[in-house]
Amino acid sequence: MKRNVIIMGAAGRDFHNFNVFFRDNEDYNVVAFTATQIPEIDDRKYPRELSGHLYPQGIEIHPEEELTELIQKHDIDVVVFSYSDQPYQSVMNKSSLVNAAGADFWLMGYNNTTVQSTKPLLSVCAVRTGCGKSQTSREVVRIFQKMGKKVAAIRHPMPYGDLAKQAVQRFASLEDLKKHECTIEEMEEYEPYIAMGAIIFAGVDYEAILREAEKEADIILWDGGNNDFPFYKSDYKITIVDPTRPYDEISYYPGEVNVRMADCIIINKEETANLEDINDVRDNCRAINPNAVIIDATSPLTIENPQLLQGKRALVVEDGPTLTHGEMDIGAGYLAARKCGAEIVDPKPYAVGSIKEAYEKYPQLDEIVPALGYYEKQLRELEETINSADCDVVVIGTPIDLSRVISIKKPTVRIGYELQEIGKPTLEDLLKEKFNK
Repeated sequence: MKRNVIIMGAAGRDFHNFNVFFRDNEDYNVVAFTATQIPEIDDRKYPRELSGHLYPQGIEIHPEEELTELIQKHDIDVVVFSYSDQPYQSVMNKSSLVNAAGADFWLMGYNNTTVQSTKPLLSVCAVRTGCGKSQTSREVVRIFQKMGKKVAAIRHPMPYGDLAKQAVQRFASLEDLKKHECTIEEMEEYEPYIAMGAIIFAGVDYEAILREAEKEADIILWDGGNNDFPFYKSDYKITIVDPTRPYDEISYYPGEVNVRMADCIIINKEETANLEDINDVRDNCRAINPNAVIIDATSPLTIENPQLLQGKRALVVEDGPTLTHGEMDIGAGYLAARKCGAEIVDPKPYAVGSIKEAYEKYPQLDEIVPALGYYEKQLRELEETINSADCDVVVIGTPIDLSRVISIKKPTVRIGYELQEIGKPTLEDLLKEKFNK
């Protein structure tokens, strides 16, 4: 008999697990997805165009709050947990809820959820959102370009619009960002690759995406999202850990999975962490993966027009996901503003709509504005929040030119950051040894 299944997710790993394991599997009946974390993705359907012949009407997506009711209503046998960046306490709380309602609770592993590439493939993952995957991935692309290799990056999914239209997306120009109606979160990840002359793919159907990327590349780079593990079988795995959040590497799911699988572990942000925390993170990584090469690194800031910050009242806008489910209270923009002697403006009195709600939902957000822009109304609320603030200058700590997306009426200062390794071996040493054969 078929087993009835619900997949818990956040518009990413959940869809992938369905596509590669459940879509054409006669042993299971996927009754529904549940959705969390991302606004306005529930109460819609996973489209029939992507659902396969077993689901001609598509599959309903419900808010996660309805999970217990759905289990009981549909006599669910299995609930598959399929999203990332969760503390172990939260994962087991969800398991207890599911088990108490009568269903099994599954965490699917690497072998059942990865797709094999016909090209060499390297993955960059992390133990938490905001560890430094983006600058590490950019450094990997530079190294491969220097080696004369054509690289196609594939980014972890962020499909918040029309899923059928977003099945396979290719980005090679800024016009492609407009064409695919990208959110701020998507632009933050895609735009830096475009600026480097690299091609990046994303979407929903990750086997189809991989086959398209293979047509254009010598090497595939998997750029993971949050702290998820790869969707593809990887010839080399890099995992980033963060000593400003020590012990997260052994207390968050599935970040610890990435540490245990890594060929190379990069301890990033050492310039902003204390030595005791750096050593604790190093010891934890060595304890669970003694065979990995460990690289020490920093992510030094680059500040556009730092003179605009000296003695000024600055409103700081930071990368949204790092601050929300990444649970960080500051980012590169805040650090740069402080370094340049700016006075940080409290944004909360000026916040409106969903931006104001973010301060209630994520209490660690205090002196910064999260760059949330998942839909048009939220973009306008972000714009109003920034322009209403009593400040002299706006510090943009996101990887994109935010003033290209919304109208900012004050002078802006953009902050950048790149990976800088300390000592030997370097990433270039390791990648030349592995891939330049």
